[in-house]
Amino acid sequence: MKIPAPDQLINRELGILEFQRRVLAQAEDPQAPLLERLRFLCIVSSNLDEFFEVRVAGLKEQIRAGVATPSPDGLAPRQAFQAVSRLAHELVERQYRLLNQELLPALARENIRFIRRTHWNEAQAAWIADYFFRELMPVLTPIGLDPAHPFPRVLNKSLNFIVELTGRDAFGRNTGMAVVQAPRALPRFIRMPPEVAGCEWGFVFLSSILHAHVGELFEGMTVEGCYQFRVTRNSDLFVDEEETKNLRQSLQGELPHRHFGAAVRLEVADNCPLETARFLLAQFELEEDDLYQAQGPVNLVRLMQVPDGVERPDLKYPLFSPALPKQLAKDADLFAQIRKGDVLLHHPFESFQPVIDFIEQAARDPAVLAIRQTVYRTGTDSQLMQALITAARAGKEVTVVVELLARFDEEANINWAAQLEEAGAHVVYGVVGHKTHAKMALVVRREDGGLRRYAHLGTGNYNHKTARLYTDFGLLTADEEITADVNSLFVQLTGLGRAGKLTRLWQSPFTLHAQVIAAIEREVRHAAAGQRGAIIAKMNALLEPHVIAALYDASQAGVHIDLIVRGVCALRPGVPGLSDNIRVRSVVGRFLEHTRVFYFRNGGAEEVYLASADWMDRNFFRRIETCFPVLNPKLKRRVINEGLKPYLRDNRQAWEMQPDGGWRHHRGRGAPYVAQEELLKLKQS
Repeated sequence: MKIPAPDQLINRELGILEFQRRVLAQAEDPQAPLLERLRFLCIVSSNLDEFFEVRVAGLKEQIRAGVATPSPDGLAPRQAFQAVSRLAHELVERQYRLLNQELLPALARENIRFIRRTHWNEAQAAWIADYFFRELMPVLTPIGLDPAHPFPRVLNKSLNFIVELTGRDAFGRNTGMAVVQAPRALPRFIRMPPEVAGCEWGFVFLSSILHAHVGELFEGMTVEGCYQFRVTRNSDLFVDEEETKNLRQSLQGELPHRHFGAAVRLEVADNCPLETARFLLAQFELEEDDLYQAQGPVNLVRLMQVPDGVERPDLKYPLFSPALPKQLAKDADLFAQIRKGDVLLHHPFESFQPVIDFIEQAARDPAVLAIRQTVYRTGTDSQLMQALITAARAGKEVTVVVELLARFDEEANINWAAQLEEAGAHVVYGVVGHKTHAKMALVVRREDGGLRRYAHLGTGNYNHKTARLYTDFGLLTADEEITADVNSLFVQLTGLGRAGKLTRLWQSPFTLHAQVIAAIEREVRHAAAGQRGAIIAKMNALLEPHVIAALYDASQAGVHIDLIVRGVCALRPGVPGLSDNIRVRSVVGRFLEHTRVFYFRNGGAEEVYLASADWMDRNFFRRIETCFPVLNPKLKRRVINEGLKPYLRDNRQAWEMQPDGGWRHHRGRGAPYVAQEELLKLKQS
């Protein structure tokens, strides 16, 4: 099977940073509510943290190992790192420029002020001094740097200060440098009482307080400089799944090391002297390309607490109540409604509550014999997990496939696995070498003397919090063929044996890739026969080279292809002779686009699939994934009308990908049309 030439592909890391540019554009949009603009700014910083912890860390590992082999896009690891460094520095500079020149002044005009120490009046300075001695000084541990006190271990993404000193201490030492680590329990900014701040929402940064009073930690010495710094570390966990005998125990032992992986980025305050910054770089074995100067707080992620905590609804997106499908509003018996016909849920426009009700009703129902569910990212506070625990304690057969290696959710999943086991549930950890990313639940119920299966399949995680922030589809069904397939997948995950033939579902790592390629090639045959070939696919990322090659071939055969890719896309659209008939767009708005929808015209028969998988190598070959059809004609039309067409029509929050890999903000003529806003209106009406 052929793959595209390197010049026909976009580098993955650069594509990820291009997505961060599109998110930052939301923060730059003066039409967006002010506190939501600040939130988007924080989201970019959070995304960049993970980007460095995982993607940049991977590049640096390859460079350290001497890998020179280029990736499919033709860039060797060092070339990719250099390009990433240039783009990331530009992005960070743009962030702080936006914060300082637009957002903070605009917030101040709304009486939400971050009061700098150069502007403290006498009352504010007195309040801050009292706060320092009462709340901060007792928990701060200054560490002088000398042969007896080497440079301390610095936790990943923690806030620290490098302090330059003159004079001698009580023991006659004059090393001239110390480190102060801010405990993670301390808030990074503190709200002043309104009568002291002079406004309703007045804040002071922890760094400002410490800068003003750091001398109190070094009695008799003179502070010549105090500068924030923060180091980002490699956060990938190494667990040899083939050698370990107990994956959960091995992972528990590995988690603490995440805080002290190899350093990949150093952030310092912009007033930090270059000599001091170089000293810090040397401590973390980093180069100057790894240095990022912050014109403000070195951790913008912590500012996320401002839009969450400031009670100014006029500066936020309007509140909304997710709708409930009409058939579910009529009858509290969820199983009776599913028996009448499949139920489609479109989150967050429609409520996630029916999914919770599905498991909770199953846990209480004496006719239910067994419940099986996968867990990838469910959060630390989950009604679904509590319902499964309740079911297990009630004596039902409960089986939960917990993915322990869901990055950054490992600890939560370990805790749920332990609680489920204590309650009597069967807990398994999927298949060695393949993350279980499929989102599915199965309920077995005794009805009319026989057993009947009910299933939930989704494009998103079983997490009630992200279900209000991410767009996803979920399907509740009693279809015998689909539920039989789901049952087969659970047997495959919990037992041993060959993969059985599935009737309706496409599954990674066995059939999904081949089925997607086959569906694309079928459109080519329709086009060759004189019919209109059409593909619309919506996903988070498109990287797999064989699928990209098949799409290029389809374009050249005359198949019209619309791709809605939220994040990174390695395919180059609109290249003459290669991808003339391919259009790629990305929609970035209030909600994180997370649905995976695949539409194939199929000569007018119109096939629609929903999936847990993106079109990436890992999803096709290294994960357990599901892709399931929408069979009911009305629901199929709903998916097309809600999950695809609005995003192709959006002329305000859509971006069009260019042949060179850049993105152009799509500002169409005519009345504004924002897909997410229109879907909210549709469900609220």
